[in-house]
Amino acid sequence: VQVVESGGGLVQPGGSLRLSCVASGRDFNIHVMGWYRQAPGKQRDMVARIINGGNTNYADSVKGRFTISRDNAKNLVYLQMNSLKPEDTAVYYCYVEASASSPVRYGYWGQGTQVTVSS
Repeated sequence: VQVVESGGGLVQPGGSLRLSCVASGRDFNIHVMGWYRQAPGKQRDMVARIINGGNTNYADSVKGRFTISRDNAKNLVYLQMNSLKPEDTAVYYCYVEASASSPVRYGYWGQGTQVTVSS
């Protein structure tokens, strides 16, 4: 499974960005799609994730500002980020949990996209 993100960039505090991520490959079933972020010198933390069936989880720091959504038919996941703050600055990684011919699930990461919130 290949995972590719897009949509990062530089935005002023209070602004918005939308990240996109697409998963591709052959004969796989996606169970979870999500977004993590890693700021310099910090660990990689979960930002938001969406599970089959539509359940979503958000980090407390982004609740009410970020929205995750998914296009199941196209294996796409989006992260709409509003009211951005400087502390949202990080490399954002897309995460996909999928299985293929067996029930075993594997996690796949994208290469990351930089989001910088600064005036």
